[in-house]
Amino acid sequence: MSGKIIIKLICIVFFLTILPVPGHALTPSQVFDQVKDSVVVVITLDAQGKVQSLGSGVLLSSGRVATNCHVVEDGVSYRVGRGDQLVSATLYAEDADKDICILNAKGLAGKPAQLGKAASLKVGDPVYAVGAPQGLELSLSDGIVAQLRGGPPPFIQTTAAISPGSSGGGLFDKEGLLVGLTTLYLEGGQNLNFAMPVEWISEVMPGRKPVAKGISLTEWEKRAIALETTKDWQGLLKWCRKWIKTNPKNSDAWYNLGHAYDELSRYDDAIEAYRQAIRIDPEYAKAWNNLGITYSKSSRYDDAIEAYRQSLRIDPEHADAWYNLGITYSKSSRYDEAIEAYRQSLRIDPKDADAWYNLGHAYDDLKRYTDAIEAYRQALRINPEYVTAWNNLGNAYDDLKRYTDAIEAYRQALRIDPKDVKAWYDLGCAYADLKRYTDAIEAFRQALRIDPKDANAWNNLGVAYALSGNRTAALDAVRELRRLDPTQADKLFNLIVPR
Repeated sequence: MSGKIIIKLICIVFFLTILPVPGHALTPSQVFDQVKDSVVVVITLDAQGKVQSLGSGVLLSSGRVATNCHVVEDGVSYRVGRGDQLVSATLYAEDADKDICILNAKGLAGKPAQLGKAASLKVGDPVYAVGAPQGLELSLSDGIVAQLRGGPPPFIQTTAAISPGSSGGGLFDKEGLLVGLTTLYLEGGQNLNFAMPVEWISEVMPGRKPVAKGISLTEWEKRAIALETTKDWQGLLKWCRKWIKTNPKNSDAWYNLGHAYDELSRYDDAIEAYRQAIRIDPEYAKAWNNLGITYSKSSRYDDAIEAYRQSLRIDPEHADAWYNLGITYSKSSRYDEAIEAYRQSLRIDPKDADAWYNLGHAYDDLKRYTDAIEAYRQALRINPEYVTAWNNLGNAYDDLKRYTDAIEAYRQALRIDPKDVKAWYDLGCAYADLKRYTDAIEAFRQALRIDPKDANAWNNLGVAYALSGNRTAALDAVRELRRLDPTQADKLFNLIVPR
């Protein structure tokens, strides 16, 4: 074996050894089997030894149990465990602001949870909530990460169902690692599921830390998300103003205030609120991203681009920020840069149909129709019912004079939305390019049934009638067009009746 080959093999082996080992995704039943001995029932007793409340908890490597403070509040004594295997416990540490309490439970048998990181989660990641509803047998519910707020580490909203009695249980990732402590929100008819990040557990110090100003940090966050979920923007605005008055240096409060202003189209106020969040926490990537969105809505594209770049400096793997940057570059006619931004977004999330669609649109703007076709087809592989992607695919085929392919794309758009005026119009144009005037006439007439005031459709209908030899029908189209656009009608008339 030559020296060069040996060196290459050594380099390959070295490269493979430094590659990160990907985590192994478990099935829901495998996750449950891995974590079931880590989750316990927490029973809170009053002075008479009567059960006051039931909840769940997670066994830590220290032999202690983490749970929600609202599970153990006002308790005099506690018992934790599973089934008949219960032991007495005492309160070791309390941080009511974070709603995390830790119990000392000597002699508790079980398998301590393996800790993950909430900060490593992404929206859409699968997660599993394990708890003991009403003190019964352990249950598992699966879902995804719906939102990540604040941080790092972030406050977690999940679609994994959390039943009463499961509060204080564990939220586990696809590898069975603990990423949060679960809690349920039931106010105003909402059934929203949250988890405090696992990183907070290590911040809870021995002793008692009550809520300083009446409402805990977790309650501020949960209520804000509930109002956002119901799209009660005025309610969110009022809540955030109260939050800021109580905690003026809380960046999440300013972030949520900015969101409320943005949804109410009060963009200047939103910008100032987001900037205040960033003054408090300059590394708040989501605040930079939302600031960029608001700048873009205000047509301040250079400012928006700078805000997105700040967000990506902090979190280069933020797919939404890359996507938003691409949109803003496109609005600024910086199509090459838009393409690169969309490609970065798709590197992180290759299943984003909208990013593929917008990538195709940017290629269209550069007249790179073959590349546009591939991007639109990628979008349609992900979402076959994407009407505008079918329409734009047809336009790209049309630009390459591939009229038969264009017709098929337009027909797919119309299969999904038979009232799409643009698709009928474009279909008519493609038929006309193939000199299939009868089909073109029918397509233009369909467009006009939906929108009788479409001057271009009347004009092209008249041309199609004229080219098919039906001069009378063509002149009827001229008369209809004259009511909408006399100048265009005169041009059509001169085409039909040359002077």
